[in-house]
Amino acid sequence: MPRLRRALGGAGHGIGGAGAVLGALPERCAECGSPRLVGHPELADLAIAHLDCDAFYATVEKRDRPELAELPVIVGGGTRGVVLACCYVARLYGVRSAMPMFKALPLCPDAVVIRPDMAKYREVGRAVRAEMQALSPLVEPLSIDEAFLDLAGTKALHGAAPAQLLAALALRIENSLGITVSVGLSYNKFLAKLASDLDKPRGFAVIGRAEAVSFLADKPVGWLWGVGSAMQRRLAADGIMRIGQLAALDPRDLATRYGRLGLRLAQLAQGEDDRRVDPEGRARSISAETTFARDEAEPQALARVLWPLCEKVSARLKQSALAAGTVTLKLKTADFRLRTRSRRLADPTQLADTLYRTACHLLTAEADGATRFRLIGVGADGLLDSTTADLPTLFDREDGRKRHLEAAIDDIRRRHGDAAVQRGRALPEN
Repeated sequence: MPRLRRALGGAGHGIGGAGAVLGALPERCAECGSPRLVGHPELADLAIAHLDCDAFYATVEKRDRPELAELPVIVGGGTRGVVLACCYVARLYGVRSAMPMFKALPLCPDAVVIRPDMAKYREVGRAVRAEMQALSPLVEPLSIDEAFLDLAGTKALHGAAPAQLLAALALRIENSLGITVSVGLSYNKFLAKLASDLDKPRGFAVIGRAEAVSFLADKPVGWLWGVGSAMQRRLAADGIMRIGQLAALDPRDLATRYGRLGLRLAQLAQGEDDRRVDPEGRARSISAETTFARDEAEPQALARVLWPLCEKVSARLKQSALAAGTVTLKLKTADFRLRTRSRRLADPTQLADTLYRTACHLLTAEADGATRFRLIGVGADGLLDSTTADLPTLFDREDGRKRHLEAAIDDIRRRHGDAAVQRGRALPEN
């Protein structure tokens, strides 16, 4: 049975998981003394991995402020904001990501609340990604702190099996960047991502082909990729709550009942996922949002807040060489009901002005002066290559002025900072 040694050094890192056969192993690694080892019949053959940084924002903050090491830490903002991240100490009190701050703080009144520093987190995230890309060019980022890796064929290059490379990678990230990661290893993306959540934090979990179906059988259908709360309710109404129940059904029956999604559910329930690790995979959307200090109902006040959000989205589109095919307005009412409204653009755009005008048009139908909102956001969806954005037209006189003006503003800001020049609509009402 293949056995992973020198896994993560003597730092006490975790290697275990769905396919671990720990009883057959010695208590400690003979080479490095680590108490955590893993044995698995397929360990030398599995090559698809998912790497996820543990409580990323909070871990970075604890790294930079060692005095917070044993304290509960929440990264978020204000009593009306949400929890962007929380450390594992805070989670013991019931705090979770995306929880409203007014709910999180009573659960953990002694928590240290830190405003997010996205520039710092992006810098650390880029360093983690560089470490992954040193092992394989097939790295597919999912977010700032997680990615898939395909390590097939890397043993000949690096002289070690994928499992060994990943264990050494986790240790290297901790030693050089001061944060911890969890790794899931399997034969496809779906199971690798599930595995990375099994042994957090500092975990290393394995799901092999032989045990995949039995492992999934008693798990809730919500573990399946693409099954959200609405689909869970729909499946529950049909008496299906466990993945094993899906696996027992004929794929044709699932297709008849749920369409193309039914076929995908049938495959996933059998532990099959044919998606490849795609290093060219692009973000599906770029968005920005803000939570008001007080609920806001006045349409003009809502529109004023939209403009800086549109500028942020525009800047991110330009940095990523992408263009918006669709603009989405996001609103959350005072009673926490979420509204999203979208409009497909006639031509893709990177321009903040076009994003803003489209979002304002969507806002007009929602802001009636009576409904109070606690959050507003704008998103760019249906992303396309920037070469398709804001092309000249027969009626280009007005559009051309907008492009040239925005390009001039961007150039000034690059040379003198973001505050060097502002449009009138960005200024306070008075």
